[in-house]
Amino acid sequence: MPPTSSPIDQHSPALPNRPVVIDAQSMSCSFARGEDLGILRLITCGSVDDGKSTLIGRLLLDTKQLRRDTLEAIDRTSKARGGSTLDLALITDGLRAEREQGITIDVAYRSFSTPRRRFILGDTPGHVQYTRNMATAASTADAAIILVDVRQGVVEQTRRHACIAVLLGVRHLIVCVNKMDLIGFDRAQFERVREDFTRFALATEPDGSGPLAARAETTFIPISALRGDHVAAGSSAMPWHAEGGGPTLLSHLESLPDHAADEGTLSRFCVQYIIRPQTSQHHDYRGYAGQIASGSLRVGDSITAMPSGLRSRITRMHVGTESLPAARAPQSIAIELADDLDLTRGELLVPENAPNPPRVAGTLEATLVWMSPQPLTPGKRLLVKHTARTITGVVKTIQHRLDMTTLQRVAAPPTLALNEIGQVTIRLGQEIACDAYRICRGTGAFILIDEQTNNTVAAGMIV
Repeated sequence: MPPTSSPIDQHSPALPNRPVVIDAQSMSCSFARGEDLGILRLITCGSVDDGKSTLIGRLLLDTKQLRRDTLEAIDRTSKARGGSTLDLALITDGLRAEREQGITIDVAYRSFSTPRRRFILGDTPGHVQYTRNMATAASTADAAIILVDVRQGVVEQTRRHACIAVLLGVRHLIVCVNKMDLIGFDRAQFERVREDFTRFALATEPDGSGPLAARAETTFIPISALRGDHVAAGSSAMPWHAEGGGPTLLSHLESLPDHAADEGTLSRFCVQYIIRPQTSQHHDYRGYAGQIASGSLRVGDSITAMPSGLRSRITRMHVGTESLPAARAPQSIAIELADDLDLTRGELLVPENAPNPPRVAGTLEATLVWMSPQPLTPGKRLLVKHTARTITGVVKTIQHRLDMTTLQRVAAPPTLALNEIGQVTIRLGQEIACDAYRICRGTGAFILIDEQTNNTVAAGMIV
């Protein structure tokens, strides 16, 4: 049973049942036994050449996640490219085009674990023309590591990625001021970057729902990804960071809550498929298959289907032949109801009389990240994919766009160009049940699809 779509297509790999640990001396693989503490999804982002891929390579190396044959292959490639040391960026830059150009184009995912936590980490592109790939990864992330080259400071792509991450619901930003070794670990230059980013975060409201600083917790860490300073271990070269109570990157990641913990109060089940076998064995069976987008459900709960408004009670929940007394996000399950309701794909099942119910809307106010080379103009007809439902929609107006250079909102622009962020009004062909994105990611997100090419042209967040 496929999961409900997120704002943008997901390509995250599955984790093994138990975390893999590599012995530091023999590099042999063994399995760690211990309590499963859950998964934290995070991304690295920022401008080109700020050291994102190198940082991920350092994390995987220092947490002993790499096999001997992997290290040997990376060493051979590093030497073939004329390098005198191990090029850690090659651990994630897997595409041939990426290795030839020395840049990250696609989103490279890696999983790793520590005794306290499991992680799925996405290495996103820094080049502006691949901003859509960064948005893809941010749509499922709990935290974003924003790399800043201390010599370059906060640049336009740094600001763009921070805005997109917060718009897509990332609530924890870790600004890693990288390449501190190239400036002699000068604290004053680190503080300059911290002040610049803080000033930007306090002044910028990409969608009018408050400044970035109020919507995401921000932590600043001075690092050298190449050397490993303040990545998995402390640094004798920058004692001032630890003396001020500053964490290493890894210790901070281990302490962060995942997004499911933040969204546990709203219960939303997205219907994807109506199961009607109509066989002699199951001639009366009717099940509603889908994914719990947030919160939890229990057998016996009274529910309301939206937008239809039909009501019933959960009599059974199961995965295959296994019955479940309760289930929670992000499980994909089948639900049986006390009544044979005529539900359609895309309806939401929510607990009856629950606080903060979804709203039924025929018009959306939404923030868009535009991803097509062809500009968006008012009046454009597109397909709107929200949860499991795809309907027609027309962009009626572009209310404003965010200028990444001035950090000001430009009112009523004529178009939205590639990688620009703006707020729009969309009239839908049918009503949908939805939430504001800041309340629930799964039911507050959508994508826009070009009818002619079937290409995804925008990621949308309902205001």
